Amino acid sequence: MRLALTARHLFDTGTTPAEAYANLARRTREPLRSARAVCAALAIPAAEVNRRLDDCHAALLADPRPGSEADTGELLEALGVFDIPKTPDDRVLAIVDLFLTAIDALGGIRAGHQHGLTRWFTTGNLTAAYLSLAATHPRPTTGNPTHYWTTLITAGELLTTTPTPDPRIKPALTHCRTRAKAATQC
Repeated sequence: MRLALTARHLFDTGTTPAEAYANLARRTREPLRSARAVCAALAIPAAEVNRRLDDCHAALLADPRPGSEADTGELLEALGVFDIPKTPDDRVLAIVDLFLTAIDALGGIRAGHQHGLTRWFTTGNLTAAYLSLAATHPRPTTGNPTHYWTTLITAGELLTTTPTPDPRIKPALTHCRTRAKAATQC
C-alpha cells in the first residue's frame, strides 16, 4: 500500500506510469511489487492487474537486469499493463462489436495491430481504432472487402453521433464509403 501511495505522489508530480515503475523498481529492487503498486495507484482492478502481470511476469519481471528499470517500465507501458480500463456504455459496446466484425472480415490481422486495437478498446479510444482500421485493407485472398468497408461505415456513423465528434472521423468515413463502393463494383 505504501508503494502505491508513492506511485500516486509521483503521478501528481507529472511522472508517467513507466517512470513511476522505474523509480519504484530502482528503490525496492522488487519489480513485480513495483508494477503492482503502479497499477494500484492507477486504480486498475486487482483481477485485471493479476491477468496483465501474469502475461509478462516471466519475460520482464522475474529476473531483472540491474539498470534496466526504465526500459522495463517502457515495455510494461507499451504492453498495456498500465492502461486504465474505461467502462463502456451500450454505444461503445456496439461500436467495438462492429470493429470486431470488421476485423473478422479483414481475413487476417498482424499481432501488433491486434494488440494496439485491443488497447484502444480497453481505454475507450475508439477514434484511434477507427482511423487505424480505416487505413487498413482486407486481404485480397481471405478477406471480405464489401463486408469490411460497410461495417466500418456503420461504425463511423455511430462515432459521429456524439455532440462533438472527432474531426478526423468524417474524412475516414468518406474513405470507407469510397472503398465500399469500389468493392461492390469488383
